[in-house]
Amino acid sequence: MTEILFRDDAYRREAEATVLSADPRGVALDRTVFYPRGGGQPGDQGELIVEGAAPVVIVDTTYDADRKTILHVPADGAALPAPGARVVARIDWERRYKRMRAHTALHLLSVALPYPVTGGSVGDAEGRLDFDCEAPLDKAEVERKLNELVALDAPVALRWIADEELDASPALVKTMSVKPPRGSGRVRLVAIEGLDLQPCGGTHVARTGEIGRASVIQIEKKGRLNRRVRIVLSPS
Repeated sequence: MTEILFRDDAYRREAEATVLSADPRGVALDRTVFYPRGGGQPGDQGELIVEGAAPVVIVDTTYDADRKTILHVPADGAALPAPGARVVARIDWERRYKRMRAHTALHLLSVALPYPVTGGSVGDAEGRLDFDCEAPLDKAEVERKLNELVALDAPVALRWIADEELDASPALVKTMSVKPPRGSGRVRLVAIEGLDLQPCGGTHVARTGEIGRASVIQIEKKGRLNRRVRIVLSPS
């Protein structure tokens, strides 16, 4: 089982760890700051620093089949550290931070457009959400609402509730296609003060002001009841 450090501190860039196992599928560590892909957010990239050896370049991060162990996927041909070796796991911070900004921006987009969310993806300072919405959407108006929310510079906090509490409050779940991360008996909520509260296992900025200017670059009609909204963020 991997101790997950990014859940409580998304700003942590590196951590010392011990190698549990290593093969071409991935390197398992006892603890990590690397986010494994899921919930529409890609897996982190970065490197494992091994004393006396070349860094192991990590091109992706995933969960193993048990959903308890995180695998750091090495670049093709990388020399793998031996089980028991001590390493420093270091993420590509610039890429991670772009995704943190984008993920929080998408939560705000779901506030600006209060419709059921049927899909979405987080990119590097960009992303999209699909809404179950029959009405036409005005790109300029959506962009205005979204940036007004960003400008509030509202704090973003984390809290945990028991599975049973979530079951009793199904309205907290906005995403119809992505189920809240479960399995430990509790679910993590991301709270944007005064604006939004929903289950999410992803990484987020500490205040909405960190998102920066958001541009709505496209609104697509994907079906009678589906609208896809794409956003891009200005450089931080």
